[in-house]
Amino acid sequence: MNSTEAELLISQFYTAFSQLEAEKMVSCYHIEVEFTDPAFGHLTGRHAGNMWRMLCRSQKDKGFQLNFGNIFSDGTHATADWEARYVFSRTGRRVHNQIKASFEFRDGLIWRHTDHFSLYNWSKQAFGATGLLIGWTPFFRKKLQHQTRAMLDKFETNSVR
Repeated sequence: MNSTEAELLISQFYTAFSQLEAEKMVSCYHIEVEFTDPAFGHLTGRHAGNMWRMLCRSQKDKGFQLNFGNIFSDGTHATADWEARYVFSRTGRRVHNQIKASFEFRDGLIWRHTDHFSLYNWSKQAFGATGLLIGWTPFFRKKLQHQTRAMLDKFETNSVR
């Protein structure tokens, strides 16, 4: 894959995300994709795709906004900046999350995708005082990842996929 193709693939992924089109997003992923971020931890294969399906479904008709840019690739690796503005469904609080993403490719698709963001900054917005007090702790990270994985498990159990 050359750098232009890689950059177009990343742009396609985020364009689909901005429109909450999970299936188009997932079509950019390799079947053996590995996804990592502070909120979900490490997900592989269908679980990574189902995370995007769950997140897109949860944001439909709720004012979700996404912007992306600074996409750069050498054909093997890529980086991008993106930011999302949304209502965190669990608390009803508005969140503005700024993310730096990194990618690796295999067979012309995204094989590894890692989102880097401050979990502490996110937790202060999503959880208010609780996030301010404990959002920086390993305990909070572990508990959040346990909860997000439970939500994903429930989504996968109840969804057709």
